[in-house]
Parts: sequence; structure tokens; C-alpha cells
Amino acid sequence: MGYRVAVVGATGNVGREMLNILEEVNFPVDKIHALASRKSIGVQVSFGDRVIACEDVEKFDFSTVDIVLMSVSGTFSKEWSPKIGAAGPIVIDNSSAWRMDPDVPLIVPEVNPDDVSFARRKNIIANPNCSTAQLVVALKPLHDRARIKRVVVSTYQSVSGAGKEGMDELWDQTKAIFVLGPSEPHKFPKQIAFNVIPFIGAFMDDGYTDEETKMWRETHKMLDPDIALTVTCVRVPVMVGHSESVNIEFHEPLDEDEAREILRDAPGLVVIDRRDETGYITPKEAQGEFPVYVSRIRNDPTVPNGLNLWVVADNLRKGAALNAVQIAQLLHERDLIAKQIA
Repeated sequence: MGYRVAVVGATGNVGREMLNILEEVNFPVDKIHALASRKSIGVQVSFGDRVIACEDVEKFDFSTVDIVLMSVSGTFSKEWSPKIGAAGPIVIDNSSAWRMDPDVPLIVPEVNPDDVSFARRKNIIANPNCSTAQLVVALKPLHDRARIKRVVVSTYQSVSGAGKEGMDELWDQTKAIFVLGPSEPHKFPKQIAFNVIPFIGAFMDDGYTDEETKMWRETHKMLDPDIALTVTCVRVPVMVGHSESVNIEFHEPLDEDEAREILRDAPGLVVIDRRDETGYITPKEAQGEFPVYVSRIRNDPTVPNGLNLWVVADNLRKGAALNAVQIAQLLHERDLIAKQIA
């Protein structure tokens, strides 16, 4: 017996991936609803070999479903997630709206699965930032072994992290450079084609951006508040797939060989780390894949107990849609989805 599932924001990049992954992992779905704003009513989206039409989220009766996957803005989620949760289903929200709420668990199943037991406090579970999700999957097994003292991260984030508009802007600017002449930026503050932008989100008073702040706050909530973590987030001209250069200092000794074996045995991770010119992963190779990939594992001789890693994942999958579906699977495995009365 399966569940009645609704995907809110079904016409967006992540919403469509949620539908794809629900079908790919054979999540037990009896009935699926694709929901969107009024302007997208009737737009068709795929679910397996079926095509379903989007329904109006504002008119939908959420008491008729058991679980809701949300891929919407933080503003929309702030208004709607409590209403949906009050109607009965558990909401798994991909926005930033609820991540730091003390009564809402923030979950990456490979990192803190037991926090799912707090889901009924508000009937909301938060999905972390895309860059945080892949980072903590890589950090967790190493932290368990040698206790992380400090992490320095530089991200290389694809334009799909800014949604369809970001992907369109990279495509349009690339064409314009070769064919049509200069194209002014709209989604990004500067040209993204053949360029990198060391700015994502909005500046905070301390000079960091909110995207950077999310990464350490979310890591502290899910993994350990005592880890010192500093981040620089960079947008790069890649369609899909986020990469991270990660420097780690541990409290206890841990060399590259042991770290490599620990990561190979850890859930959700694949190590590709040969010391030749093709022995590492790139975001293009990670596109469409489920795991977080780790490469370039090596000792850092400049600090005691230091390591460097290269971490890559499909940000639309593990960074968003896949993690949300994995949370739903976790709820299912622990029998925490209360079926609504039909």
C-alpha cells in the first residue's frame, strides 16, 4: 500500500527532478499530484511513463495527501508549509525558510537520520542548502573518526542553482558572444558566460553572503556546532553540478590513506581518486547521478592533521530533489508517515 504524494512547484527544475526521482527509486506512490501556481495550471509534467497536469496549489485540499514535497520560494513556504502541515501531511521543504527553526529538523539522511523523529513538532522537515548537503555527506564519516576542528571551503556552483533563469542566462550569453553580440546580465550581477562570479545571494554586514552563512549554520545544526567553518561561494559557467574545494583540520591524526578508505565505505559517497590526469570527478560527470563524489584526497602539510578534498555532486539531485526523496524514504522506513483518511 503506497502513499498519496503532492509535489508543490512541480514545473521548476527541482520539482521535475522530484517527480523523476520518486519514480526512479520506486517510492511507494498510490496517487501523485503535481501542484503549481495559477499561471501553470494545466501544464503537463512527467511521472515515469505518465504525463500529469498541474493543479492549482491554492485550491488543493492537502488533507487528501500523506506527504508533500515543496520546491518553492522561502516566502511561499513560510506562508504555506504551516497550513499544509496543519492539514495532516508531512512537508519536506527545499527552501531556506525553515532550516534554522529549532522545531524543524534539518536532515541529510546519511548524516543525521535520527532527527527525523522530531518531524511531527510542526509536520515540516527542512532540506539543506545544495552546497551544504554534499559537504556534510563528505565530512560526516571523517568527523566520526577524527573530530573536525576547522574547515575552509571554496564552492564552484553551477547556474542551475539559480533556477531556470540562471541556466537560460548562461546559454543566451554564450550564444551572444559567438553570434549575436554582447548580452547584458539580468539574473546574475555580472556576465556569467566565460567568467566566474565570487558572489552568490546577498551581502551580510560582515562581508560574507547569506549563501556562505547558510553553509556554516546548517553544518553546525546537522553535524557539530563546534566545527569552525569559513566559506567563499563562487558561481561558475557550468549548467549542472556543484564542486567544492575542502580543506579540513582535525583534532586527531588522520592521513590520506585512511581517509580514502573511510570515505569509500561511507553511505552516499563514491571515491574517484587516481593520481593521473583523468583520475578525478568533474561536475559534468556527476550530472544525473545520485552519489556525492570525492577526489583529490591528500594530506595538507601546512597544518597538523590536515587534509584536502574535492567534492562534487549534482545539485538538482543530492543537493535538492534526491535528498528530499531520501527523507521521504527515511520516513517510510521508520513508519513515520501517517496516512490521511481518504
